[in-house]
Amino acid sequence: MDAFALSDALAMSQPSVSVLRPSVLKTPLVVACPHAGRDYSPAFLKQSRLDLAALRRCEDAYVDEIFHATPQFGGPLLQAHFPRVYCDVNRAAWELDPGMFSGRLPLESRTTTAKVRAGLGMIPRVAMAGKSIYRERLTVDEAYSRIENCWQPYHENLQALMKEAMASFGCCVVLDVHSMPRLSRYQSPDIVLGDRHGTSCAPEIMSFIQSFLQNEGFSVTRNNPYAGGYVTEAYGKPASNVHVVQMEIARSLYMNEANLTLHENFWAFQSKMNEFIALLAQAVAR
Repeated sequence: MDAFALSDALAMSQPSVSVLRPSVLKTPLVVACPHAGRDYSPAFLKQSRLDLAALRRCEDAYVDEIFHATPQFGGPLLQAHFPRVYCDVNRAAWELDPGMFSGRLPLESRTTTAKVRAGLGMIPRVAMAGKSIYRERLTVDEAYSRIENCWQPYHENLQALMKEAMASFGCCVVLDVHSMPRLSRYQSPDIVLGDRHGTSCAPEIMSFIQSFLQNEGFSVTRNNPYAGGYVTEAYGKPASNVHVVQMEIARSLYMNEANLTLHENFWAFQSKMNEFIALLAQAVAR
């Protein structure tokens, strides 16, 4: 068990969500890490037919470490500590597969979306390679609990940070950061930027981000194959000066995907991302 696999005595001992804040708010930029959580409770591990190593392959591992210095550049960093296989906050609250539950879901549940059909609802049914996660069906009370203790705190904190940015600067830019496996051995991008095909972020912000990353030598695509999830769709309102960009980073840039450990390029990559956040924070503040 590695340094981030918590023991039974420690698991879920911290709050489900945390916000690292700057001493002085200097930018409307909010950096959010919804999928880097690695706090696996003993109860969840008992529910799963998969071992911890298989579950951890679903993490956006170490993304929170990459952007840990965000408060130094004047903006907050929002982190979910629970794993995405436990509760995926980049889905609607009741976006669930009814076949996973022994009882009847609320009428407002979104049970037929593409993500649910793929097994990737707010409570995922499958992990990497389509492997089923649970030994048996869950109760509907379990869904209520995860929404109350994980989904709601994350979104309440995100909304509060966005409201604070709007009050201070008249605008808000959310950088929703994720990681991705290499999509193929050939011509696979380093970074994918998603703005729901131009609907969640002003084009000048997207162009600034893409230009910086490409000038640093990264290959970058927009909206292919990731255009953004629930967060970009629900919160990105450029006409109201609220901009949301999803950023997917190839894990091989900074970690060994086979054993989930950082490799020698991590520190150089983190340094480039620090420079990126510093410049983006300044640009959107202007």
